[in-house]
Amino acid sequence: MFELIPFDRRGHRMSAYDPFRMFDEMERSFFGSSQPVVSSFRTDVTDTGDAFVLDAELPGFNKDDIKIDIENDCLTISAERKMENEDNQKNFVKRERFYGSYSRSFDVSGINVDGIEAAYTDGVLKLTMPKKVETVPASRRLEIK
Repeated sequence: MFELIPFDRRGHRMSAYDPFRMFDEMERSFFGSSQPVVSSFRTDVTDTGDAFVLDAELPGFNKDDIKIDIENDCLTISAERKMENEDNQKNFVKRERFYGSYSRSFDVSGINVDGIEAAYTDGVLKLTMPKKVETVPASRRLEIK
């Protein structure tokens, strides 16, 4: 038997099928978008054996604009780029730099959250997240009474 796999118009396989995406795209194309569409930032996660390293691209942000929160085994990275003061607005011919908030959440249930280290250099946020050390119960022999 075969699986029903959703494909887009170009015949590519759709990884996250959303049956309402078509309606959202139709509404955007008909009415336009009052706000620019801001996509989330891109991340890479690598396994170094004893830790995971997460690299997140956040170009153009100040270190103070980036927040990292951990709550209930969920790590959330959020950043906000604020619009310039309206008094200092320039006469733009074209504007492609978007302002708004970005946010991504990650499951950190297998991570030692007390040992997470963060660094921000050249537009890349790097989180080093050590894995939890699994404790193996000591083996012992019981005597029969």
